[in-house]
Amino acid sequence: MSVALENSIYISDKAKEKVQQLMKDAGVADDTSYFVRVGVVGGGCSGLSYKLDFDNEAKPMDQVFEDNGIKIVTDLKSFLYLVNTTLDFSDGLNGKGFYFSNPNASRTCGCGESFAV
Repeated sequence: MSVALENSIYISDKAKEKVQQLMKDAGVADDTSYFVRVGVVGGGCSGLSYKLDFDNEAKPMDQVFEDNGIKIVTDLKSFLYLVNTTLDFSDGLNGKGFYFSNPNASRTCGCGESFAV
């Protein structure tokens, strides 16, 4: 028996907590028009880099997801690279910050900020 995974973008509990804190710090936590925008841009040591920001303006070709109570938006082109990726957060000794657990990446760089498919 196989279970089909829904094509989506996910967010871990730790990343959710950090996003909520950052939105509060930015003064947009109570504004429901704001969401997390993720994307992929060319560059970085492996060829593609991740982009992460708060936004409140949807674009016509945006793909909209909600996971763990957080609204996540990406453009269609980026979604092709990010399908079934989980946004996570690490506060460990080896590095602090957001990172993407991307099953589509064939390799990543040492800093974890760029990847190749």
